[in-house]
Amino acid sequence: MGVKRFFGLVLLLFFGIGSTVGQSQTLRIAAAANTRFVMKQLQEDFKKRTGIAIEVITGASGNLTAQIKNGAPYDLFFSADMDFPAELYKTGFALNAPKIYALGSLIVCSRSRTDIKNWRRLLPLPAVNKIAIANPALAPYGKAAEKALKYYKLWEQVQPKLVLGESISQVNTYVVTGSVALAFTTEALIQELKAQQGNTEFRQLYWTKVDPAVYQKIEQGMVVLRHAKKENYAAAMKFFNYVSSASAGQILKQSGYRLP
Repeated sequence: MGVKRFFGLVLLLFFGIGSTVGQSQTLRIAAAANTRFVMKQLQEDFKKRTGIAIEVITGASGNLTAQIKNGAPYDLFFSADMDFPAELYKTGFALNAPKIYALGSLIVCSRSRTDIKNWRRLLPLPAVNKIAIANPALAPYGKAAEKALKYYKLWEQVQPKLVLGESISQVNTYVVTGSVALAFTTEALIQELKAQQGNTEFRQLYWTKVDPAVYQKIEQGMVVLRHAKKENYAAAMKFFNYVSSASAGQILKQSGYRLP
């Protein structure tokens, strides 16, 4: 084998390996707890279309924001509001201005077969001894629940009954297991439970929507983070743009969200 041909093969192998490594790079996404179910569907659909793998870490939007500021290696952030992504962009942790990807829907629900549509009458009753909401300081759905309760002048009355979840996932656990009488959470939970109807652990919930006029619109925002610039920027932008596509929009709507 000639010297030129030998070095040519070496270079081909080198760049071939580099290309494979780049393609197999996994995107790390920090996502609000309410998106846990829909993110699983989005990441599966996206991988089928692009071959790009995604790892999703869920939690309260406020906690995830703190992690990002402390150097957590996430490539994108999907918040349950616009405030946390805007803060990250303003302070230089995000590469682009936040974009709304979905509108959330606040519901009140219970495992008990009760007159849930009249939840405002139920809340002060002694039988409703525990009411779960996400911590308003950390989770936008908790903030929305607080706004609704204050609008109906129930906030002060229910204070002794409130059980604060660190995230909406914790609130969902409380209500699904029957640890609380009522909970304020995301409509996405209902769609997740419907998908689990064949599961022996499926739990039926009785629920109704909270009038969107009584709480601030839950505009959920996404940003590409500074960390993506190191090695995942192209893949991060693909997912960022994919979430605004018709196929992703259909998944979001089927999962209990409205499109912006």
